[in-house]
Amino acid sequence: MAKANYSLVTEFILIGLTDQPELQMPLFLLFLGIYVVTVVGNLGMIILIRLSSHLHTPMYYFLCSLSFIDLCQSTIITPKMLVNFVSEKNTISYPNCMTQFYFFVIFVISECQMLAVMAYDRYVAICHPLLYSLTMSFQVCSWLVSGVYALGLVGATAHTGCLLRVLFCKENVINHYFCDLLPLLKLSCSSTYINEVLDLAFSSFNVLCPTLIIICSYVFIIASILKIQSTEGRSKAFRTCSSHIVAVGVFFGSGAFMYLQPSLVSSMNQGKVASVFYTIVVPLLNPLIYSLRNKDVKIALKKVVEKTFQ
Repeated sequence: MAKANYSLVTEFILIGLTDQPELQMPLFLLFLGIYVVTVVGNLGMIILIRLSSHLHTPMYYFLCSLSFIDLCQSTIITPKMLVNFVSEKNTISYPNCMTQFYFFVIFVISECQMLAVMAYDRYVAICHPLLYSLTMSFQVCSWLVSGVYALGLVGATAHTGCLLRVLFCKENVINHYFCDLLPLLKLSCSSTYINEVLDLAFSSFNVLCPTLIIICSYVFIIASILKIQSTEGRSKAFRTCSSHIVAVGVFFGSGAFMYLQPSLVSSMNQGKVASVFYTIVVPLLNPLIYSLRNKDVKIALKKVVEKTFQ
């Protein structure tokens, strides 16, 4: 009978990054530019890897998957964010909010796991080069990528299924620029204990396990690099590792800051800033860090351009 007194929410209002009118247009132009570069960079990387036969190796197969994840993740979040910058009323319907949240979780979990898979791939390539082609066969790579997406689907289905059971009453203002879990739970008029426990469990697994894999892989990688006699070879390898570690640090650091804090301690304004890094900035940087600085990619791009304009 108590539920009958509730006026259930049918749409939410997104506050966005800021409520200051003078900042709306500059932020719109900034994030529009970022989104265009992100789409061009990731889509271009996918096409380039597909067209260049000498890039058909496990490393670039994973890079192609990572670019696809980044492209989808950015597309789920940024267009709605851009619309909200130029709209008078920043609303999103309940079904659209749940759909955005579902696909966001799929790809954010997939990115966590894909970064770990890529670190493992580099470990095998550097530490066990003679066994690389056998260990990282096409079948193994396919299973690894399938496992990445399977973990994303399982996590998203569990989170969204529990979120659909939460009741939203009169409060419908989300202090965020997209439908994320913690801002939504703050609007609940029913118990969110199960959601918070599930969030902590899945976040811990999808942050700590990939981080552990990445750290262990790089410990062995660095140990192998130190055995290289050439100073130039060691320097080049260390530069590649540092770029990867920076990208991983930004992604996992911002994600951990947002999700691994108790709900009473975390600040939503701080969380929004952290979210910008792993939802918008990381998809922009990944093509640059992992691919565009790579010599093989530059050669492949040059060949494709020459073949196109011949």
